[in-house]
Amino acid sequence: MIEATWIAFAFILGLAARSIGLPPLIGYLGAGFALAGFGDHFGVGPQDSEILAHLAHLGVLLLLFTVGLKLKLSNLLRREVIGGGLLHFLISSVLVLPAILLFFDTSWRESLLLAIALSFSSTVLAAKVLEGKRELRAFHGRVAIGVLIIQDLIALVVMSVASGKIPSAWALLVLGLPLLRPLLFRLLDHSGHEELMVLLGLTLALVVGGLGFEYVGLSSELGALAFGAMLAKHKRATELSNSLWAIKEIFLVGFFLQIGIGGLPDTSAMLFAAAIAVLLPLKGALFFFLFLLFRLRARSAFLSASSLTNYSEFGLIVASVVLPQWLTPLAITVALSFVISAQLNRISHPLYDRLAKRLIPLERNTRHPDEQPVSLGDAQILIMGMGRTGRAAYDHLRDKGWRLVSLDSDPVTVE
Repeated sequence: MIEATWIAFAFILGLAARSIGLPPLIGYLGAGFALAGFGDHFGVGPQDSEILAHLAHLGVLLLLFTVGLKLKLSNLLRREVIGGGLLHFLISSVLVLPAILLFFDTSWRESLLLAIALSFSSTVLAAKVLEGKRELRAFHGRVAIGVLIIQDLIALVVMSVASGKIPSAWALLVLGLPLLRPLLFRLLDHSGHEELMVLLGLTLALVVGGLGFEYVGLSSELGALAFGAMLAKHKRATELSNSLWAIKEIFLVGFFLQIGIGGLPDTSAMLFAAAIAVLLPLKGALFFFLFLLFRLRARSAFLSASSLTNYSEFGLIVASVVLPQWLTPLAITVALSFVISAQLNRISHPLYDRLAKRLIPLERNTRHPDEQPVSLGDAQILIMGMGRTGRAAYDHLRDKGWRLVSLDSDPVTVE
C-alpha cells in the first residue's frame, strides 16, 4: 500500500508543522525527504513516484485554473500591480544573477533561470496568510494577489520558452477561445451547486485546458490558466474556485512529496538555501519601495510586501520543467522562506506599528486614488466593518433614524 504510506507520512509531518506554527507545506516537503531516507523500510522508493508525479501535475493544473478564476482585469490593469510586478521581476533577476554566477558553479543559462525562479513569490502561502487574516480583499491584499498573478503569467511564459516546445499550426485555434465563453457560462449555469460543478471544473482544467493545449504543442499549465480566466467574470466563479480548493490542495500535496522523495538534500543544497534566504529582506524591501513609488501608503506597501516576502512554489514548477537538477536545493530554499515568511506575517501589523514613524516619511506627497481620505459628511455614527454584526447594527440604527456611515476593507461588501 504505497499510497497509504504517502498519505500517512504527509498527514503526520504536515500536522507536526502546523502544530508549531509553520505552513503544512513544509511538513509535506519533510515527508518527501523522510520517505527518500527511510522509505525502503516501508516498501517505498523513488522508483514508485510515477503516480505521485501524475498527481503533482494535476495539482499544478488545478492551482493555475483557480488562479485564472481570480484573473479579473480590473484588479490587474493597475499601475501598482503591473508596474510593481514587472519591475520587481526585472530588478530582482538582474541583481540576483551576478550573485549566483559569482558564488555558485553554474552556467550562464542555469544562473539566469535560477534568478528568474527566485524572483517569484508564493501564491499558495500569500493567499493562505491573507485569507487567514481576512485581508484577501483588503486593498493591500488585492495588490499582493494582483502581483502574484502577474508573476504566474511570467512563469508560464518562461516555462514555455525555456522548455523549447514548438507549437503546432493548430495552436492558432487558441485565438478563438473567447468565442467559447458564452458556452462555458451556460455550462456553469446548468451544472448546479454540487458534484456536477466540480466535475465541470476538473474537465475544463485537466482535460480541455491541460490535455487540449498539450495536443497543439502548448503548455498544459497555460491551458488551465486560460480556461479559468474565461470564467473569471461569471457570477459563480468564486463558488467554483471554492469547490475545487480541497481537491487542488490534496493534489498539491503530491507535488511537494514528489520534490522531497526525489532525494535527500546534501551539504551544497543546504548552503545554497541558507545563502539565498539571506536575500529575503532585500526582496521584501524592493517590493516596499516599488509600492511607495506607485503612491501606496507606507502601511499598505508594508503589508503587501510582507505577504510577498518568500520564494515561490512556482519557482519549483519552473525548475521541474527546465532545471530538474536544481529542484532539491530550490525546495529547501522555498521551505526555509516559508518558515521565515510565516513568522513575519504573524507579526506584520504590530511590526508596522513599531516602524511607522520611520516608514511614513518615505511616502510620496500624492496618494493612490484608493487611499485618499474619505469624508464622513454629516454622519452621527460611524460603523467600522460590515460583517454580520456590523450589518445588524447598521440596520437597527438606521431604523431608529440615525445618520450613518459604514466602512469596510472589502469592496464587494461595500458594493
